Amino acid sequence: MTQDELKQQAALRALDYVIDGEIVGVGTGSTANYFIDGLATMKDRIAGAVASSEASARRLSSHGIRLLDMNEVESLPVYVDGADEIDASLSMIKGGGGAQTREKIVAAVARTFVCICDASKKVERLGRFPLPVEVIPMARAQVSRELIRLGGRPIPREGFVTDNGNLILDVHGLDISDPTGLEITIDGIVGVVTSGLFAKRGADILLLATPEGVVTYGRT
Repeated sequence: MTQDELKQQAALRALDYVIDGEIVGVGTGSTANYFIDGLATMKDRIAGAVASSEASARRLSSHGIRLLDMNEVESLPVYVDGADEIDASLSMIKGGGGAQTREKIVAAVARTFVCICDASKKVERLGRFPLPVEVIPMARAQVSRELIRLGGRPIPREGFVTDNGNLILDVHGLDISDPTGLEITIDGIVGVVTSGLFAKRGADILLLATPEGVVTYGRT
């Protein structure tokens, strides 16, 4: 079974968590795209969707799924998204697609965060995947110096601007033995919009696709 087939398997299983008549939060990335395509098969059963990126919004619209602005939504039963890495506590690194700020906003509103991944994304300790940090452009150098003090090696993502008009620093080599503490520290650096650490608000459920089938972790 290919990695894409595993991603699709996890994404389609997440359709079981969509609640009829309610709004769905939708993430960003290749695995989330499979979820969007699956959601199209039941679009008449939901009230609409909130997208965490312009790319996901375009894909939802192409399927005729009603889009809502996050500011119009008071509650969100479920948010479905992938991760670049996830550990046993369901803390994650996200932001490979540069959408972590909007993803954190949607996740903060959602009652249940369902993470969909193939088995390669589950790790013993976060940090093999470089940590994306969204920064205000004028603060790039200052934030880089602070990240170096934390033991990281920040590399600007060339030719990339977030949907919010900001830059991404991909930080290599960080010690992420305390994901929550590091998230608080990095997010507190002046000029940082948000990091790609999702530990304070991690996933509630992980649907992990393996060659033997989809394994569910967390609340069921």
